Amino acid sequence: MTRLKSLAKDTAIYGISSIVGRFLNYLLVPVYTIALPVSSGGYGVMTNIYALVALILVVLTFGMETGFFRFANKGEEDPVRVYSTTLLSVSIGSLLFITLGLLFLEPVAGFLGYGEHPWYIGMMMIVVAMDAIQSIPFAYLRYKKRPIKFAALKLLFIFLNIALNLFYYVILKGNDVGYAFLFNLVCTSVVMLCMIPELRGFTYILDRDLLKRMLRYSLPLVVLGVAGILNQVADKIIFPFVYPDEADGKIQLGIYGAASKIAMIMAMFTQAFRFAYEPFVFGNSKDKDSREMYAQAMKFFIIFTLLAFLAVMFYMDILRYVIDPGYWEGLKVVPIVMVAEIFMGIYFNLSFWYKLIDETRWGMYFSLTGCTILVLMNVFLIPKYGYIACAWAGFTGYGVAMLLSYFVGQKKYPIQYDLKAIGMYALLATVLYVAAEYVVIDNICLRIAYRTVLLLLFVAYVVKRDLPLHRIPLINRFVKR
Repeated sequence: MTRLKSLAKDTAIYGISSIVGRFLNYLLVPVYTIALPVSSGGYGVMTNIYALVALILVVLTFGMETGFFRFANKGEEDPVRVYSTTLLSVSIGSLLFITLGLLFLEPVAGFLGYGEHPWYIGMMMIVVAMDAIQSIPFAYLRYKKRPIKFAALKLLFIFLNIALNLFYYVILKGNDVGYAFLFNLVCTSVVMLCMIPELRGFTYILDRDLLKRMLRYSLPLVVLGVAGILNQVADKIIFPFVYPDEADGKIQLGIYGAASKIAMIMAMFTQAFRFAYEPFVFGNSKDKDSREMYAQAMKFFIIFTLLAFLAVMFYMDILRYVIDPGYWEGLKVVPIVMVAEIFMGIYFNLSFWYKLIDETRWGMYFSLTGCTILVLMNVFLIPKYGYIACAWAGFTGYGVAMLLSYFVGQKKYPIQYDLKAIGMYALLATVLYVAAEYVVIDNICLRIAYRTVLLLLFVAYVVKRDLPLHRIPLINRFVKR
């Protein structure tokens, strides 16, 4: 229980940079959707380019972030030597990417549909290369249990980025989407300068033998990572190529991208949990009760993601104002995307069984299967159904990968998950969601009050079943008084 409390504490701190940080970034969504009206297609451009960046970032880190945690926690390896080798290998690859990317910038930009604005692509090439390099010092901060500095650097980027965007798009009334990419480049460069302490103070060594062993472990994770990120961004990359009308495609993609931002509350929680959970799992893998802890962590993860789902859906009347009304027609994808994010989070939690037994190829198989389903659904269904096909493709792809990982994992590395309790929570959340959606209340205040009661019912069930109030130290001390 003590270690689970430590996991919760680290998750909360990392959540400052992830949950709070992304919440602050929500300030930019209405800014962008107002400055870049739906008819301009500007937000669609932004959605498409950031999807490409996310995919390239996974390739440039080539699984070495997780490889670092695995080898740094092995007793026979020097953690600093592992860090140096990891940092050098990722940096060399990233610098090579920048060099080749800038040499062939115009043909690459033309192929992607940005021949008139090649520096949209050029700026983001530099950004993604720096992000790849920074991922290793950030991993080292997590390994050293320094979540405060981790969160501080993440928040620095966010606050500076918000300030620059507000100045240009709100104060100066600008409407050029290219400035969003320029500000990203500036902020990433500032964070790189702040990371100088993590880039010095040790001898740089590229241990070739160690690197070979790390690559054998990590390279399957590249396929896993590419398939995983494709599950998140393939729809936004594929959409402009398969949608019948190119101009309208950017508009529709912008609507889908803006609406999906509301569903990203789920991604905030899963990312914060991931930052704390990865070093937690590898650090406690030798303990006798580790499997029981993983099962407990899974249950609480599902509980709180279901709570997040209900909160977003119940207060959609308020949250929809995060985006400009011109984009509201896309809000129908939010519940589908949120459930897909829950599946993704569960799949991430399940993924540790093959990482702990060094059989990462299984993750490759599962992710490739899910990714293939997702890509095929997007290619064949987008021309007919538009962006709603993107949402269902993600739902299906993640769902299949999650189920495959669970059933194979129970044979390879069995963990006794509390399926009965998890099933009850899922059923209760479903019933409450249906009760909220199908009880028509025209008055918005009464509707929100009714849905708040439903949300409190879910919270009350959690408290009664798995989180009795007397276990919460602050409340326990108050009651004793």
